Amino acid sequence: MSSRTSGTDSARAVLRRPLLHGSPLHRLLAAALLLPAMLLFLAACGSLAPARLDTDRSDARVLAPPEQDPVFHFAVFGDRTGGPAEGIEVLRQAVAETNLLAPDLVMTVGDLVQGYNQRPQWLAQMEEYRAVMSGLAMPWYPVAGNHDIYWQGGEAPPGHHEANYERHFGPLWYWFGHKNAAFVVLYSDEGDPSANRKGFEDPALTQMSARQLAWLETALESSAGYDHVFVFLHHPRWIDDRYPGNDWDRVHARLVAAGNVSAVFAGHIHRQRYDGIRDGIGYYTLATVGGRLPMDVPGTGWLHHSLLVSVREEGFQVATVPVGSVLDPREMTPAHLEDLDRARSSDAIRLSGELLLKADGQAAAELRYRFENTAKRPQQVTLSIAEQEAGNGADWYSRPARAGAEIAPGATAELALTLSRDADGFRESFSIPRLAVARRYLGDKKNVGFPETLIFPPLKPTWGPGSEGEIAPDRALRLPGQGAGLYFSPDAVVLGSRPFTLETRIRVESTDANGIIFGDYKRGGYAFMLASGRPQLVLGLTGGLATLPAEEDARLEPGRWHHVAAVFDRAEARLYLDGRLVGKGDVAPELQVKPNRHPLYIGGNLLSEGGVEFSLAADLDELRISTSARYGGESFKPALRFAADGDTALLLHSDRRRGPILQDSSPNGRHAAVVGGTVEDVLLVTP
Repeated sequence: MSSRTSGTDSARAVLRRPLLHGSPLHRLLAAALLLPAMLLFLAACGSLAPARLDTDRSDARVLAPPEQDPVFHFAVFGDRTGGPAEGIEVLRQAVAETNLLAPDLVMTVGDLVQGYNQRPQWLAQMEEYRAVMSGLAMPWYPVAGNHDIYWQGGEAPPGHHEANYERHFGPLWYWFGHKNAAFVVLYSDEGDPSANRKGFEDPALTQMSARQLAWLETALESSAGYDHVFVFLHHPRWIDDRYPGNDWDRVHARLVAAGNVSAVFAGHIHRQRYDGIRDGIGYYTLATVGGRLPMDVPGTGWLHHSLLVSVREEGFQVATVPVGSVLDPREMTPAHLEDLDRARSSDAIRLSGELLLKADGQAAAELRYRFENTAKRPQQVTLSIAEQEAGNGADWYSRPARAGAEIAPGATAELALTLSRDADGFRESFSIPRLAVARRYLGDKKNVGFPETLIFPPLKPTWGPGSEGEIAPDRALRLPGQGAGLYFSPDAVVLGSRPFTLETRIRVESTDANGIIFGDYKRGGYAFMLASGRPQLVLGLTGGLATLPAEEDARLEPGRWHHVAAVFDRAEARLYLDGRLVGKGDVAPELQVKPNRHPLYIGGNLLSEGGVEFSLAADLDELRISTSARYGGESFKPALRFAADGDTALLLHSDRRRGPILQDSSPNGRHAAVVGGTVEDVLLVTP
């Protein structure tokens, strides 16, 4: 320890060293004295550490027992400074999560306080930092950084804040031993004491003093008996382009000469960086734990994190632990999980607005949605256009770019976006924009961000009958699978518990074709689908899920056009293939199809997160939804082209479209939009 350390502290430092430290003769004598006691201890503990797994199963695979070698862990915290005041809460969260990991000790790499101030402000920031770090269940050891030391405002006292730092945090440089490792802390902001100047850009101020170098050599000699030496300082002086003219090579040479220095850790640059192994020594730079970040993207090295270092005799392992990634399993109580589910499951309710789409591709809408917080904790909600890229709203503009609100428990909030699009005659990149809803649960101990849910705003083409655009009577719609399909506004086709008929003409290329033809299933609704080449109807009833498969021999023949229909008349569900009854099942009178706000999708079932499940690859010609049980009995003759009548809720002739919009030929104007890709991704073929 330095000359500033008391005799008592020096004695403690000696006691932290390994008992076998010293000359070979001392080690041999100590081993001889300890050997009988060690043998007795191992004999007593032998039954607690079996050489193999114990089981009475004789034919099972033999599993190797875990290693019995000693191991310990320590954590390293990065800079705290430069960020907003609430960054202290990031540090507080890191402290709580580190307690869950239970390392032996915690190291820092400097910049503990904002600093660049005078003594009263510095003392207040020091108290705040120490108060948070006092929540650690293990000891922690500071490193001095420029923010901790540099004075600002008036004439600086000698050493700037050095005296304050040593009085309230600890020595500017020191070392200690723990188990089989030594920890050496260096001070990289000595500057020019004679002129009382501090700085890290002037080469004259980035040199290590003769006093600290001499102390370092003594510390390395004293720690020669350890398996590992870990070195900590604030500035990563080995990065030459940041610290030109510094003297790190002199320091590095001393570390190499010691022979047991394993790694060096630093901070300051607020970005995680690994400079590899140099002469057997690993060089690590940490980002922050509550400090300033230009972005919070862990994969780029910009993140709030700690390092967790696992130390064994033969080596060590370093892992990055992002703040927020460590969970306490004791928090996952049934009540807490139930509250999270409430927060996640509430839907966005559209209050007003629809995309008014003109024949030239121009569109505009003011969309307003209501959000309700049914949870017992506040939550943040934002609404925006999702993924501004080709194929998803790249040509659309939004004002504002993002709308958001914090919603108290039991309260509601309304968010509005104004969307617009210029006229371009439906060029190839045209797509319907999806709106992204992001929710963040503001928990008592930890905030939880849910995956974005995606909603399509309602679409209303403003051209009338006779202006459907391109008409090609011999054309059918090809769905390639992979999520591409036809989307409708959430309230376009709402069947509820009424009788209905779902039907289409379809052609597949495989005997085991799978996928949903018509789907609006989400905790209710229906899915008319193919399962291994056979028609199947799934109903979300008030009494649970009901599935009606077609007969075993009722399979679609690849390459041939078929008519398929699903009929529900409240008392019975029926399936037809080419007009022949191939499946039926009774439905109890008290059961109803559960209504939902989930949008109808043709070609799969739309997920809240925006993806599509049970995607269909098939050719479709005619598509009709009726609000009546259109077919009964054992057989009927299907029509080649469907017609609209009073029971027709939706009718799509696949040969009528403008851009990606398929015109609804029923009186209801429930037009469909090609989504899940550009128009070229959904090709048209001849039946």
